[in-house]
Amino acid sequence: MGILEVKGVGKRFGGLQALGDVNLSVGENSVHAIIGPNGAGKSTLLNCLIGKLIPDTGSVMFDGQSVLGRKPHEICQMGISRVFQTPEVFGDLTVFENMLIPCFAKRDGAFRLHAFETIAQEKDVVEKAQVMLEDVNMQDKLHMTAASLSRGDKRRLEMAMCLVQDPKLLLLDEPTAGMARADTNNTIDLLKEIKDKRDITIAIIEHDMHVVFSLAERITVLAQGTPLVEDTPDNIKGHPKVREAYLGESHG
Repeated sequence: MGILEVKGVGKRFGGLQALGDVNLSVGENSVHAIIGPNGAGKSTLLNCLIGKLIPDTGSVMFDGQSVLGRKPHEICQMGISRVFQTPEVFGDLTVFENMLIPCFAKRDGAFRLHAFETIAQEKDVVEKAQVMLEDVNMQDKLHMTAASLSRGDKRRLEMAMCLVQDPKLLLLDEPTAGMARADTNNTIDLLKEIKDKRDITIAIIEHDMHVVFSLAERITVLAQGTPLVEDTPDNIKGHPKVREAYLGESHG
């Protein structure tokens, strides 16, 4: 049994079947990539994993509990954090103030300004936020507004905002989208450091095969909402079903 278990998940939007009988098991403390061509159902599956969508059929279990029907802060409290394709930070707030938001959200769920100001005075929270920013090499940008950061630094901040919640599972939705190669390589290095330092499971949706093969221990390939193959990166490379899905090459 993996820490994340997807069984028989199907999802339709009108006449379109986005997912069909998807089964997926993500092992604890592993890095598992989900790949596939455009329209394969990757984003739909991810939204089912975080409770944003409720599948028509099947179940999604995390650490022995169903995620279906839970609110975002409840998903967070279970130990799941998500990094979005476009970095989601609060541009008008400083880097440090951004770090306090997830500390507050995990505790109370609903944002209230007076409570946010209170948590900013709590020594243990402040120290934890500062340590996490050091872990992602953002300590020198503590008082900068998030809007003034580069895309790569916004991604680092968003990672820190997720990790300060001590998640068991980190879901990454194309974390290097729109990045230059240097920032992409920095993000790969950062994720490797995170994995080395923490007991954490990472599930990543990504188009960039350089990122996938640099990080993943297992890969699931989706096509037209259905898993084609799951295997190690070495066995995925050149797999005939994968070549057919991506390149349209038929191998009988």
